[in-house]
Amino acid sequence: MPYEPPPHLSGLTLAQIAALVEERKLPPVESWSPRQIGESHMVIAADGTWFHEGGPIRREAMVRAFSGLLTRDDAGHHWLVTPFEKLSIEVEDAAFIATDCVRADDALAFRLNTDDLVIAGPEHPLRVAGTADEPALYLHVRRGCEARLNRSTWAQLAEIALAEGAEENGWQVTSCGQAFRLLP
Repeated sequence: MPYEPPPHLSGLTLAQIAALVEERKLPPVESWSPRQIGESHMVIAADGTWFHEGGPIRREAMVRAFSGLLTRDDAGHHWLVTPFEKLSIEVEDAAFIATDCVRADDALAFRLNTDDLVIAGPEHPLRVAGTADEPALYLHVRRGCEARLNRSTWAQLAEIALAEGAEENGWQVTSCGQAFRLLP
């Protein structure tokens, strides 16, 4: 069955986005207890490119499949987990890149470089890092993993914030009842 990417966020309602999020079936990584621990020889570069043994992984379906197995532990280490193996993976910045953002009703929805859709809120908070001159914004995706907002997505979010009075409210946005600062 061929892969059908989700439609553009701008043409969807919050209910449609939520339905697409719900449709994404992820493996039950949390319930697996693999006995073998090793090294994957994989790296996720700061720009979101996945590498294996120094060469880029060019098949998007492979990246999507691997991303569904990704976790991050409390010490900040990333792992690819299967029922049989837990393999370390080097992540230069964030495991995902947020590539699109839209305001849908009272929520902010994001598309990731893996075509995952995430709705910011209490379970998926935005976290600000960096400096006032060079802010970096991260979105919690799942299992401890985050997505860094790329420059254009940060600009989209800033436009949303400006339209909602960011200069008066200290550069904050809300999503699903949760307020998030956009500047460090």
